[in-house]
Amino acid sequence: MDNLTTIFREKKLKLTPQRIAVYKYLQSTKEHPSAETIFKALQPLYPTMSLATVYKALKTLVEVKLIQEINLGEGNSRYDGNPNPHSHLQCVQCLRVDDLEGICFQNLNDEIKDNTDYDILYNQVYFYGVCSHCKNK
Repeated sequence: MDNLTTIFREKKLKLTPQRIAVYKYLQSTKEHPSAETIFKALQPLYPTMSLATVYKALKTLVEVKLIQEINLGEGNSRYDGNPNPHSHLQCVQCLRVDDLEGICFQNLNDEIKDNTDYDILYNQVYFYGVCSHCKNK
Protein backbone atom coordinates (compact mmCIF):
# COMPACT_ATOMS: atom_id res chain seq x y z
CA MET A 1 0.00 0.00 0.00
CA ASP A 2 2.94 2.34 0.67
CA ASN A 3 4.12 1.63 -2.87
CA LEU A 4 0.73 2.71 -4.22
CA THR A 5 0.78 5.95 -2.24
CA THR A 6 4.36 6.73 -3.27
CA ILE A 7 3.72 6.12 -6.96
CA PHE A 8 0.58 8.25 -7.00
CA ARG A 9 2.35 11.04 -5.12
CA GLU A 10 5.31 10.95 -7.55
CA LYS A 11 2.96 11.09 -10.56
CA LYS A 12 0.93 13.87 -8.91
CA LEU A 13 -2.26 11.81 -9.16
CA LYS A 14 -5.10 11.70 -6.67
CA LEU A 15 -5.35 8.42 -4.78
CA THR A 16 -9.10 7.93 -4.54
CA PRO A 17 -10.93 5.26 -2.51
CA GLN A 18 -12.15 3.76 -5.79
CA ARG A 19 -8.62 3.42 -7.19
CA ILE A 20 -7.48 1.85 -3.93
CA ALA A 21 -10.43 -0.58 -4.00
CA VAL A 22 -9.73 -1.68 -7.58
CA TYR A 23 -6.02 -2.08 -6.84
CA LYS A 24 -6.66 -4.08 -3.65
CA TYR A 25 -9.14 -6.31 -5.45
CA LEU A 26 -6.58 -7.15 -8.14
CA GLN A 27 -3.91 -7.77 -5.51
CA SER A 28 -6.23 -10.21 -3.73
CA THR A 29 -6.72 -12.58 -6.67
CA LYS A 30 -4.74 -14.72 -9.09
CA GLU A 31 -7.67 -14.49 -11.50
CA HIS A 32 -7.57 -12.08 -14.41
CA PRO A 33 -10.94 -10.35 -14.13
CA SER A 34 -12.65 -8.05 -16.58
CA ALA A 35 -13.69 -4.54 -15.58
CA GLU A 36 -17.27 -5.78 -15.32
CA THR A 37 -16.24 -8.57 -12.92
CA ILE A 38 -14.34 -6.09 -10.74
CA PHE A 39 -17.33 -3.72 -10.80
CA LYS A 40 -19.73 -6.47 -9.68
CA ALA A 41 -17.36 -7.62 -6.92
CA LEU A 42 -16.94 -4.09 -5.54
CA GLN A 43 -20.57 -3.02 -5.92
CA PRO A 44 -21.68 -4.18 -2.42
CA LEU A 45 -18.89 -2.17 -0.78
CA TYR A 46 -19.10 0.83 -3.14
CA PRO A 47 -22.74 1.05 -4.27
CA THR A 48 -22.29 4.52 -5.81
CA MET A 49 -19.23 3.55 -7.87
CA SER A 50 -20.01 3.31 -11.58
CA LEU A 51 -18.57 0.97 -14.19
CA ALA A 52 -17.02 4.03 -15.84
CA THR A 53 -15.16 4.77 -12.60
CA VAL A 54 -13.79 1.22 -12.56
CA TYR A 55 -12.59 1.62 -16.15
CA LYS A 56 -10.93 4.96 -15.31
CA ALA A 57 -9.24 3.46 -12.23
CA LEU A 58 -7.95 0.52 -14.28
CA LYS A 59 -6.64 2.86 -16.99
CA THR A 60 -4.76 4.91 -14.40
CA LEU A 61 -3.34 1.83 -12.64
CA VAL A 62 -2.11 0.47 -15.99
CA GLU A 63 -0.55 3.84 -16.90
CA VAL A 64 1.43 3.96 -13.64
CA LYS A 65 2.45 0.31 -14.19
CA LEU A 66 0.88 -1.08 -11.01
CA ILE A 67 -1.20 -3.61 -12.96
CA GLN A 68 -1.21 -5.16 -16.44
CA GLU A 69 -3.93 -5.02 -19.06
CA ILE A 70 -4.33 -8.26 -21.01
CA ASN A 71 -5.95 -7.56 -24.36
CA LEU A 72 -8.00 -10.57 -25.47
CA GLY A 73 -9.00 -8.86 -28.71
CA GLU A 74 -12.24 -7.28 -29.92
CA GLY A 75 -12.18 -4.73 -27.10
CA ASN A 76 -12.14 -7.45 -24.45
CA SER A 77 -9.55 -6.85 -21.73
CA ARG A 78 -8.67 -8.57 -18.50
CA TYR A 79 -6.50 -7.19 -15.72
CA ASP A 80 -3.61 -8.68 -13.79
CA GLY A 81 -2.49 -7.42 -10.38
CA ASN A 82 1.04 -8.67 -11.05
CA PRO A 83 2.87 -5.91 -12.97
CA ASN A 84 6.09 -7.92 -13.34
CA PRO A 85 6.90 -9.35 -16.77
CA HIS A 86 5.33 -12.78 -17.24
CA SER A 87 3.40 -14.66 -19.90
CA HIS A 88 -0.21 -15.76 -19.97
CA LEU A 89 -2.20 -18.78 -21.11
CA GLN A 90 -5.74 -18.40 -22.45
CA CYS A 91 -8.31 -21.15 -22.89
CA VAL A 92 -9.86 -20.85 -26.34
CA GLN A 93 -13.10 -22.38 -25.09
CA CYS A 94 -13.97 -20.63 -21.80
CA LEU A 95 -11.56 -17.66 -22.25
CA ARG A 96 -10.00 -18.27 -18.81
CA VAL A 97 -6.60 -16.56 -18.44
CA ASP A 98 -3.81 -17.92 -16.24
CA ASP A 99 -0.26 -16.85 -15.49
CA LEU A 100 2.57 -18.91 -16.92
CA GLU A 101 4.85 -19.24 -13.91
CA GLY A 102 8.59 -19.91 -13.97
CA ILE A 103 9.30 -19.04 -17.60
CA CYS A 104 10.38 -15.55 -18.60
CA PHE A 105 10.82 -14.34 -22.16
CA GLN A 106 12.68 -11.12 -21.37
CA ASN A 107 15.70 -12.47 -23.25
CA LEU A 108 13.62 -12.19 -26.43
CA ASN A 109 14.04 -8.43 -26.25
CA ASP A 110 17.80 -8.75 -26.79
CA GLU A 111 17.37 -11.31 -29.58
CA ILE A 112 14.81 -9.15 -31.38
CA LYS A 113 16.98 -6.05 -30.95
CA ASP A 114 19.66 -7.68 -33.12
CA ASN A 115 17.16 -8.17 -35.96
CA THR A 116 15.50 -4.76 -36.15
CA ASP A 117 16.20 -1.07 -35.88
CA TYR A 118 13.47 -0.69 -33.22
CA ASP A 119 14.27 0.14 -29.63
CA ILE A 120 12.50 -2.76 -27.91
CA LEU A 121 10.65 -1.56 -24.79
CA TYR A 122 8.85 -4.72 -23.65
CA ASN A 123 7.11 -7.84 -24.89
CA GLN A 124 3.99 -9.79 -24.05
CA VAL A 125 3.83 -13.48 -24.86
CA TYR A 126 0.49 -15.27 -24.94
CA PHE A 127 -0.21 -18.98 -25.31
CA TYR A 128 -3.56 -20.37 -26.36
CA GLY A 129 -4.96 -23.81 -25.60
CA VAL A 130 -7.68 -25.70 -23.76
CA CYS A 131 -7.68 -25.57 -19.94
CA SER A 132 -8.01 -28.73 -17.87
CA HIS A 133 -11.58 -27.85 -16.85
CA CYS A 134 -12.76 -27.60 -20.48
CA LYS A 135 -10.70 -30.65 -21.48
CA ASN A 136 -12.48 -32.78 -18.85
CA LYS A 137 -16.00 -31.74 -19.95
